[in-house]
Amino acid sequence: MTRDRVLKHELDEKAVDNFREYLRIPSVHPNVNYDECVNFLKRQAGDLDLPLKIVELEAEKPIVIITWLGNDPTLPSIILNSHMDVVPVFEECWTHPPFGAEKDEKGNIFARGAQDCKGVGIQYLEAIRRLKAAGIRLLRNVHITYMPDEETGGVYGMEQFVHSQEFQALNVGFAFDEGLPHPDDVIYIVYGERSIWQLTYHVNGAAGSSELIPSGTAAEKLRIVLNRAMEYRQTQKEKLESDASLTTGDVTTLNLTVMKGGCGSLGNIPDHLAISFDIRVSVTQDHEEMESMLQGWCQEAGPGTFYEFRQKEPRTEPTLLNERNPWWTALKTECDALGLNVKPVICPAAGDTRYLRRAGITALGFAPLGNTPGRMHDHNEFQNEGVFLRGIDIYCRIIPAMANLLP
Repeated sequence: MTRDRVLKHELDEKAVDNFREYLRIPSVHPNVNYDECVNFLKRQAGDLDLPLKIVELEAEKPIVIITWLGNDPTLPSIILNSHMDVVPVFEECWTHPPFGAEKDEKGNIFARGAQDCKGVGIQYLEAIRRLKAAGIRLLRNVHITYMPDEETGGVYGMEQFVHSQEFQALNVGFAFDEGLPHPDDVIYIVYGERSIWQLTYHVNGAAGSSELIPSGTAAEKLRIVLNRAMEYRQTQKEKLESDASLTTGDVTTLNLTVMKGGCGSLGNIPDHLAISFDIRVSVTQDHEEMESMLQGWCQEAGPGTFYEFRQKEPRTEPTLLNERNPWWTALKTECDALGLNVKPVICPAAGDTRYLRRAGITALGFAPLGNTPGRMHDHNEFQNEGVFLRGIDIYCRIIPAMANLLP
């Protein structure tokens, strides 16, 4: 075996070992303790001889920033972002311990966070390890950032961070963030996200004994709201199913999540019922038209019907994917050179990139997770060792392409 192949083998082993060590840290909600993650990242930064900074805008919610200085620090920098926290697990539903990072005979590494998104957090560092070992220097500063609490909305992470002096000091021009898995040899590029609307309809009506059949009950009014909601949901479902080029992110999803009501007795008609929906508004849907429709359901149901928002996000402008965006041109050119089959998509969920975009930062979700069945937030989440290592090789080409983009 040649010296280069020996070095490559050693680097691959180290990368997989680091990935599995990171996965074994149970940074799981609720009440995440980030100490182990921070200590792990401190060791990684030290091993790479890179400075590390911790920003804590909220108590016990550390933001970790590892920096690789470029030849011209005055140019807008690159962020490689991921998050440290992971969603809860139901251990009895897993075939492997969810924080064991066990590897099966096919090379599949099972753990919560394997896809979402501790993999990219390690791939960034391992790509930089290889680039530094090859003596490569980049033009722009590269900041590898690790966020807390992305899985609970990013309120104590990226949402606050983009408004901080510490973020402004980074002089960010472009950001990569987590992406999505694809079961075939396809890499998704996430260029936008839908807006989260969560709301509750309150319906008030006539009360009385259940022996009677009064008019104007809360249940009658609630039926109108529910029927209209399900009718709208069906139109979006049919739109998605009728066009194979669309993904879930291209339509507005509406789902019933909570129903409340009753007065504790089967013999009484309640005077108040409540029903809650989670709506993800597509980037092509006009927000004023959407809210007008929601208000129309209240008017149709009758007096005593209203809704209140628990969360109402504004429309976030998607990242441009054309020649007017030099970051996109640089990325697409390098992907084409590598022979990668990439597919731009709107993310069906919501992540940290929405805060970056709202702050005026060009941001794309990119994770080399082709040939990977989607298991984000699911039981038996895994990433194949070969897919993980290929991703490092891809980042070894992509990161310099972005960081060496001329002004």
